[in-house]
Amino acid sequence: MSLTEARLPVRHTPTRAAALLLAAAFCLPLSGCSYVLFLGYLIGGPPSVEPDFDSETKECMTDKDITVAVICFAPKEVKYGFEKIDEELAKYVTFRLHEHKIKVINPDQVKAWLDSNKDWDKPEEIGAAFKTNYVIYIDLNEFTLYEEGSATLYRGRSEAIVSVWKMDEEFETADKIFSKEKISKFPVHKPESSTETTYSNFKARYLSRLSDEIGRFFYEYYQSDEIMEGS
Repeated sequence: MSLTEARLPVRHTPTRAAALLLAAAFCLPLSGCSYVLFLGYLIGGPPSVEPDFDSETKECMTDKDITVAVICFAPKEVKYGFEKIDEELAKYVTFRLHEHKIKVINPDQVKAWLDSNKDWDKPEEIGAAFKTNYVIYIDLNEFTLYEEGSATLYRGRSEAIVSVWKMDEEFETADKIFSKEKISKFPVHKPESSTETTYSNFKARYLSRLSDEIGRFFYEYYQSDEIMEGS
């Protein structure tokens, strides 16, 4: 199966026109907002946010000829309630990176390798197997879809450590060059009732949201995205 055969739930981002309207609405009540700033929005669009990975390592996963593999580990206490959450999150993050022009190894190929090499214990083993430049390792410590103390209210919550291992030129060894904690909650303001959406729909939406939150460590995004998402 190719990367383009599966589809994530669509995450609508603001169009250029919507961004301009937002900028205009913001500028109007502010006496110090100059026409130069508005013109900058008109010509170049809203300013993007540099990924943490790029700013901290001075490297970029969207560079030519760079390939990436994504893996996820979840402990037994997490998998007890979500048996395949490690596979699912790795797949969602992989497709999210693919959407943003990062060349990634097909998640089904990575899963097949993991199933055939159950004694692996270092991310660099995956990098060596697929000859990738980077391995993104997601250590998923917590994951739930329910509001605390409720069985009828949905609110996705998770905690993870996202690390990057960089392979050497011979694809034999690797060094950890990036590590960041991700604490996620969705929806931010209030939970959703189980009478308003199905379990499977909410799970897909939250995995889509979480994969984008993790993906933003590695690709540019816009502050206006967060405003529109209510985060």
